[in-house]
Amino acid sequence: MSAFSRISPADAHAMMASGAIQIADIRDPAAFAKGRMNGALRLDNTNVAELVLHGEFEQPLIVCCYHGISSQPAAEYLAQQGFEQVYSLDGGFEAWSQQFPNDVEVDA
Repeated sequence: MSAFSRISPADAHAMMASGAIQIADIRDPAAFAKGRMNGALRLDNTNVAELVLHGEFEQPLIVCCYHGISSQPAAEYLAQQGFEQVYSLDGGFEAWSQQFPNDVEVDA
């Protein structure tokens, strides 16, 4: 059994509205700059140790990638590091940006 759960964009949106969550976006820097979920942290091999050291382990953590595939092993890894509620975003950022275009941040 997986240590993480999959979450739909609609359920992730509801979770974001109801309280504090963390969002880890594992896409490349250019894609992240063009658009990301509100409040997302770009996560890669250079800063994952920092998240594991200083993350809020009891806060839900949503992992986002392009289409919801690459985020699954990343979510599994973060769950194994001790995060209690880890989710992989189904459909990834592509699905999120289509369903919630008003909840996308871009670099100026």
